[in-house]
Amino acid sequence: MRKIIISTESGSDLPSHLIKKHNIQVVPMHVIMDEKNYPDGSIPVTMVYDYYQRTKKIPSTSSTNPNEYVSFFRKINEENPGCTIIHIAYSSKASSTYQNAAIAIKEFDNIYLIDSLNVSGGEAAIIIKSAELAEKNIYDEPEKLLDEIRAIVSRARASFIPGNLEYLKAGGRVSNAAYLGASLLQLKPLIEIIEGKLVSTKKFRGKMKRVAEDYITEFIDSCNLEKERIFLLYSLGLDEETKVRMEEIVKEKNFNNIEWIQTGCVISTHSGPGAIGIAGFEI
Repeated sequence: MRKIIISTESGSDLPSHLIKKHNIQVVPMHVIMDEKNYPDGSIPVTMVYDYYQRTKKIPSTSSTNPNEYVSFFRKINEENPGCTIIHIAYSSKASSTYQNAAIAIKEFDNIYLIDSLNVSGGEAAIIIKSAELAEKNIYDEPEKLLDEIRAIVSRARASFIPGNLEYLKAGGRVSNAAYLGASLLQLKPLIEIIEGKLVSTKKFRGKMKRVAEDYITEFIDSCNLEKERIFLLYSLGLDEETKVRMEEIVKEKNFNNIEWIQTGCVISTHSGPGAIGIAGFEI
């Protein structure tokens, strides 16, 4: 079987050490501030926060466009002659990245496209598991590996809690009245990724450390998850005490390996500072 290269977009928030370990190729999405377009990953997340503090607006975000995908895939092919590329895309229900990638791959005969139906850490979990499968090199045909990856996608479970409702309000995702009510009551919405869509399903009440305990415990107890590994998500600005408690809880639940994922500029634009999340796989 030909060498397999896994690729994706920056919205997967893959940690750099895992990108390097599995030779995953990442194409940037975009963040727009003051009419200037920045490739995701080219600027620190603090620039997003500073922009909001200065303007009380959140940056715009945009997908990778078809021409960028074509250049991206050409470069991978040039550097890996004779390879097979499996591109695991950001959810088609949350962005036009999948559709743009689908346009681009028409120019190639060695690229397969998978809809992760996920974002950020949920997508990262799928990509890492897929890369580990590909590295075993036990598949005679790409289609067999693709079937395995689609099965992985179907078992992925992920959700998150935004760190700052001001960002949701600034982005037009909650009304002013809803924002005021939630702020007064210290309510924090749970965003679950369901069939590729980001859906607000319930609200937790209290400070983030307490919310994190209830949320993570409930997530784990409601899903029959693999114990091999779990992914914990956070955006810059989360206090260390909450991170420590999150890790304590999953260890108490007998997870063998904890992978932390920090959100990049695109995801942090919507979640705000101090967001938390969790991702894993149902058995």
